[in-house]
Amino acid sequence: MSQVSDILKRDMELFYEDFGSEPKISDTSSDTILVSDFTEYNPLHNGHFHCMKTAKGMFPESLFVAIVPGLFERSGRGIPYILPRELRAEIAVSLGADIVVEGPPMGIMGSGQYSLCLCKTFKAMNTDFIPRGYKPVEGMDEILKRINMGHHIASKPYKIVDKTTKETLLEGKLEEDNYVITSFSNSLSKIGFDYAGKFVFVERIGGVSGTLIRESILEDNFEKVMDMMPQKTIEVLQREIASDSIIYGVRDVEAILHAANDFSFDQLSKLNMFNEKLAKAIVDNRPYGDLESLEKAIFHGFSSHFRQRILSILENPIPKEVISEYIDKCPANIRVLDYKDKNSLEKFKEKVDKEIEVDILLKGEDYYD
Repeated sequence: MSQVSDILKRDMELFYEDFGSEPKISDTSSDTILVSDFTEYNPLHNGHFHCMKTAKGMFPESLFVAIVPGLFERSGRGIPYILPRELRAEIAVSLGADIVVEGPPMGIMGSGQYSLCLCKTFKAMNTDFIPRGYKPVEGMDEILKRINMGHHIASKPYKIVDKTTKETLLEGKLEEDNYVITSFSNSLSKIGFDYAGKFVFVERIGGVSGTLIRESILEDNFEKVMDMMPQKTIEVLQREIASDSIIYGVRDVEAILHAANDFSFDQLSKLNMFNEKLAKAIVDNRPYGDLESLEKAIFHGFSSHFRQRILSILENPIPKEVISEYIDKCPANIRVLDYKDKNSLEKFKEKVDKEIEVDILLKGEDYYD
């Protein structure tokens, strides 16, 4: 089997292991301040590093926990990550993170589903502060102020609303990074997590482009982006390129075509993010000999990345009812990908709000502490 198919097979087993677990709430008491950031680190660049350093500088005695998605190694765009999460965690710890935990399976969920899972993880870890980068645009300061007042802010079609005061704060759509912040506010409000004063908003620095970095990796040309990344990120990327271990854009084509060609209409229509119209379009245009012909059969969805997300779901076919139950239980387990030292790990165990087996997943092997 290829590296990617091996990863996906392992992650499907982990997914159903989590799905079959019953979370248990425990009484915990810890004076540790936990600062928890969510980011894909795809790869970890100077913008991520700036946010981490800013938060750690504000709370120097805190435990910095990075939540990194996650099972199936697919981004919010549905595209395979550059590096497996164990290596993304390795970079994060080397640059200052105390703990890196595995986030929910981003690439096979809708944005609202993922945001809800992620926010339940923040709550389960008894998170004290959440650093988050943002882009300064007109109207954003008021939105950030309302969020840190604990107001329920939500994105609606072409507007941002304060559901606490029933005001419209902004007409139009937000850019991706700023949209994520309002999505967090909406999801945290839904689960009853009091986030007043918990967000640390960090203005994004200029001169960094994740898109340019990813393009340079495909071209194996770091010259134009060297100053956008910490040295550790560059070293790991160069090491993995040399060993032909980059997984960016690499898919399990056989698995995708099997689902597209062989699943029944009923099986397809029950997959997460599928509906009868999409299932019918795929069935009606069979057979598929390659991904290009399959992509043509997938109509444009609500985002420019819809087709890639559907490919990821066909690659990892999980029924929407299973995803819904998985979200209800989330996080059934908290899986640690890497950590600075044993002391940090023990502090983290004392802080989290669930009786869990802290599953240490490092470089393809499972370790139970």
